[in-house]
Amino acid sequence: MDQELYDLIAKAKSGDKEAFALLVKRYKDIVFRYSYGMLADRMEAEDVSQEAFVKAFYSLSKLDNIYAFASWLKRIVSNLCYDRIQKQKRTNSVSDELIETRISNNDMERRDLRMTIEEAMGNLSPEHREAIVLREIEGYSYDEISGMLNIPLGTVKSRISAARLLLRKEMIRELED
Repeated sequence: MDQELYDLIAKAKSGDKEAFALLVKRYKDIVFRYSYGMLADRMEAEDVSQEAFVKAFYSLSKLDNIYAFASWLKRIVSNLCYDRIQKQKRTNSVSDELIETRISNNDMERRDLRMTIEEAMGNLSPEHREAIVLREIEGYSYDEISGMLNIPLGTVKSRISAARLLLRKEMIRELED
């Protein structure tokens, strides 16, 4: 990251709303992709993204290290996603109509594949889903993930390996059904 970004974070931390708006602009796509990867629902991901920036705005003064802003923001998003996942588990089902509205592509094969991937991802634990999203969708290194999640490097590697294996098994099972 560059000094300009750190200056922007420092300004936002001191209450500069324009600086925070620039941070939102810079991080909104990253936050949305991460949320969507975790939740597999565009509307939920948009809600989480918005909620994450609101939370970040009101708690930015508590950020101890401006150099850790990206990790701090990811943690906020991650916690919100975990909350949504737990809420979804309590409601326990998603209607077929909701699945159809989430997928706007008319190509039947792509739609089926997307549904298979989403269902398989939905069957992973939140920890496994988070690890695979950070690695495969966001492109973070194992070391970066370890730092973001504050877990040992070996745990990151085992979660990603297990997530890949579980995802593969889930997709095979979904495709066979």
